[in-house]
Formats: sequence, structure tokens, C-alpha cells
Amino acid sequence: MLRRLRLKFILTNMLLVTLVLLAVFGALMLSTARQLERESGAVLTMVLRKDGIPPQFEVRPPDSGEGGGWQWAIPVFCVTVEPDGRVTLVEGNQVKVTQETLDRAVEEALDASAPSGRLDDLDLRFQREELSDGRARIAFSDLSWERASMTRLMVNSLLVGAAALAVFFLISLFLARLSVKPVERAWRQQRQFVADASHELKTPLTVILANTGIMEAHPEATVSSQRRWLGYIQEEAQRMKELVEDMLFLAKHDGTERPRDAQTVNFSDLVTGCALRFESVAFERQVELTSELQPGLTVSGEPDGLERLVMILLDNAVKYAGERGRVAVSLARRQDRAVLTVTNTGEPIPQEHLAHLFERFYRADGSRSRKEGGYGLGLAIAQTIVESHRGQIEVRSSREEGTVFTVALPNGRMEGKFPAF
Repeated sequence: MLRRLRLKFILTNMLLVTLVLLAVFGALMLSTARQLERESGAVLTMVLRKDGIPPQFEVRPPDSGEGGGWQWAIPVFCVTVEPDGRVTLVEGNQVKVTQETLDRAVEEALDASAPSGRLDDLDLRFQREELSDGRARIAFSDLSWERASMTRLMVNSLLVGAAALAVFFLISLFLARLSVKPVERAWRQQRQFVADASHELKTPLTVILANTGIMEAHPEATVSSQRRWLGYIQEEAQRMKELVEDMLFLAKHDGTERPRDAQTVNFSDLVTGCALRFESVAFERQVELTSELQPGLTVSGEPDGLERLVMILLDNAVKYAGERGRVAVSLARRQDRAVLTVTNTGEPIPQEHLAHLFERFYRADGSRSRKEGGYGLGLAIAQTIVESHRGQIEVRSSREEGTVFTVALPNGRMEGKFPAF
């Protein structure tokens, strides 16, 4: 699919460039043809009247020797037609004209309704002028120089156009790869997401099928005696339900879900409420939970999404603080942002994993995450919520400092809309 997309991008660009080049060179050919026609007409007029200063297309002044006269860059000759029909070649030392050609040219020029025009069968252009004494002067120019000029221009245009198309093809190839990179990356992430989701769903489904198989193998057993297997089924079904809900959230955010208007949220009260709800969880795990929250901080956003963000960070911190560990929550205002920091003790996260923590289904410690019941989607959801609120989320981890998640959200009311969570 991506290859076809790149090919379509290149072909579209090449088609547009080809049309532009055709238009440019077509306009150039047309203007050049008209310019050549004007030059020929000016030379014919000069030859007929023999006055004025020779134009730029004359190549050299008259020789001082015998037979002086202007030497034209355009092959021309002029005749005078007497009232009795006699034809006299007045000027034509640049060209050699047979008597037959001369007679035909004069006849066709005299028969023409317009005083100027082309004699395509003789490859000549003419201009006729009637004199007051009944005579007529007719100047002729050779059309072959115009055709030669147009042929040279056409060949040069084709060469330049071919070179331009070749260069632009290379540029289009580079731009196609550059433009499709985000699509390619999103496509790979989507395929990886589907593969990981299928793998994660396979485990609870396997457990459910195994336990239902055990129950089917003992149809005579009572429900109470099968309670253990039913408990396993219910537990795995609940885990699968949570996984599906998380995937639906991410899919909804990636799609075109209609946003809702933002509202002002007392972020200080929201974080306080989340911390209070986790005190019992921390107590059971023998984790010390402390908080230092600046009151009255507000952010613009969606309350449910912000609450889910804080709960994910607290849940993650309490899980991995370690036995008799500590979790510290702080909230303060820094310039125009509300900055939430969640710090926990415990084993530090290796540096090579920090850049991937917010990827979907990524686990820095797969065995520990499975034991804790996680699927590696929590931090991906947290990042999605933060980014939708135009904020930033960062993580750093060391043995001395512990693991620190920092969330910075725009403080106060701001215009805009945010997706529903």
C-alpha cells in the first residue's frame, strides 16, 4: 500500500510538472513564432520602402566595393511589377530564384486578397505595396529560416524539458519518501498495535477456554465445586474487559471523535482527591504516600481525562515503589503552567527503556508488569491525555532520585476544545 502511495505521489507530481512545462514551452514557442513573423514583416517593409535605419537583425553595413547594399540576416528579394505585367527583380543578390519560382510567387502574391501573407507551397512570406504610378512592389522572404529557428527552439526545449523532468523525478522520489514517512510510521505502529492487542487478548481467552473445558469435562459436578474455575474465568474476563476498554480509548482518540468544550478544572482539588483514594492502596502495600499540593491551581480541560491521568501515574508509582517504599506527589505553578510531579522509590528504570515507556504495550519489565496485571497501555493513555490538553509529560529515573514523572499543563482558562474521555 505504501509503495502504491509513493508511486501515486510521484506520478501526480510528474504529471503536474509536465503540464507546467508544456504550458511554459508552448507559450515560448508561440511568442517566438510571432516574434519571427514580426521580424520578417519588418524586413519586408524595409525592403519595400528602403528608408529608415536598418533594424537590429541586419548583420553588417554595405560594402564599400561594387554592388553595395544592406546584407539582410533574413533571405529576402523584391520585385517590381509594371502595369503591363512585366516583372523586374529589384533586389535579390542574397538569394537565387529560378524564373519559374519567381513567376509563381508573383502570380500568387498578386492574386492574394490580403497585402501580406504566406505562400506555403513555395515556402515564402510576401508583402505587397501598390505604387501611385500603377506599379506594384512585392517583397518576399524565405520561410525556411523561421522553420529552422523554430526547430532549434523545439529541440532545445525538448532537451531542457527532459533534463528538468529527470531532475524533478529525483526530487519527487526524495519528497515522496519524506512525505510518506509519517504515514509509514503510523502504519507500522498500527500493525504493531493490532499484533500486540491480539497477543494480549490471546492469554485471557486461552485461560477462559481451558477452564470452561475443565468444567465441561465434569458435567456431574455442582456449581459450588466448580467455583474455582468460575473464579478464574471471571478474573480473566474482567482483565480482558479492561484491556478492550483501554484499546477503545486509544482507538477513539486516533479517530475523528467529536470534541467537547473545555472547562475550568480545579486541578489542586482533583489531585488531592486522587491521592486520598490511593492512601488505602499504599497502606496495604506498605508504601508511604506523601503530597505537597499548591491550592487553587486550575487548568482547562476535561475532568474525567485529567482524573484518569493522575490515577494512572499514582497507580504506576505505588506498584513499583517497592516494599516500604515512598511515593511523593507535588503540584505547583511554574510560570503559566501547573506542574504535577509523581516520584517513587524502587528499582530505577534502565536508560534504554525510558524513551519507549509511552509506547503502547511496552513494558520495561514484562514479567513484573504481567504480575501486576498491566498490559503496557497505562502510560500510553496518560501521554494521550496530556497531549490532548496541550501539555507535556516526561520521565527520568535514577537510583539516587528514584523514578520521576512530570506533567506540565497550561494553567488557567484557555480557548480550545478537547476530546471526550
